[in-house]
Amino acid sequence: MKLALTPWLGALALVSLSGCSLLPKSDPNTLYRLPAEPIAAANVQIDQRLAVATPEADQLLSSNRIVVFPERSVVNVYQGARWYDDLPDLLQARLIDGLEESALFKSVASDQLPSDLILLSELRQFQSAYTTTPPTVTAQLDVHLARESTRATLASQRFSVSQQTSSVAIEDVVDAFGAASDELTRQLAQWLAREVPTLSAQVSAAR
Repeated sequence: MKLALTPWLGALALVSLSGCSLLPKSDPNTLYRLPAEPIAAANVQIDQRLAVATPEADQLLSSNRIVVFPERSVVNVYQGARWYDDLPDLLQARLIDGLEESALFKSVASDQLPSDLILLSELRQFQSAYTTTPPTVTAQLDVHLARESTRATLASQRFSVSQQTSSVAIEDVVDAFGAASDELTRQLAQWLAREVPTLSAQVSAAR
C-alpha cells in the first residue's frame, strides 16, 4: 500500500538534490588578527620569570566579536567581521610577545608554565566608539602583578589607551585596535621596568 505522503517526500528530495535550502544563507565572516609592531628593548633586565594569565573579561568582550558603540548608550558589533580567536586570548598573546620583545624578564610565557611572577588582569574596554568621526578605539586593562606562588598582589595599575581610526572602514578600525594594543603593551613594559626592581629591592632589604 502506498503512503499518501509519497509525493511530498519526492518533492522534498528534489529540493535537496537541487542544492536548495529552506534555511537562509549567512554571509561568511572575515577573520582578523590583532596587528602588532615590535616593542623596543627595555633599559633594564630582571632575572625573574613572568607568566601572563589570560585577561578576565565580561560576556561582550570575552568572545571574538569586534565591539562598536555607534551612538551614546548603544552597544553593537561589526557585522561580517570577527577576531580569529576570542579577544582575551588574542590580547594575552600580544602581551606575551611584546614583553618578550622588550627582553625585560628572563622569560615570559603563559600561566601554564612555571614562573616567579604572574600578571593578572581584567579587560574593561576594547571597542570603537563614534564619539569622533571617524571613530576612536579605546583599550583599558586593569593589571595586578603578583607572586606566582601566593597570587598576592604586589602592585596594580590601570592602563587606558585611545587611538582614532583613519577611516570608518573595518580594516582601518582593526589597525587602530592594533596600535592601541601596542601602546598599552609599551606602557605595561615601562611600568613593570619601574615596579619590579623596586619590589625586589624591598624584599631584599626586609630579609
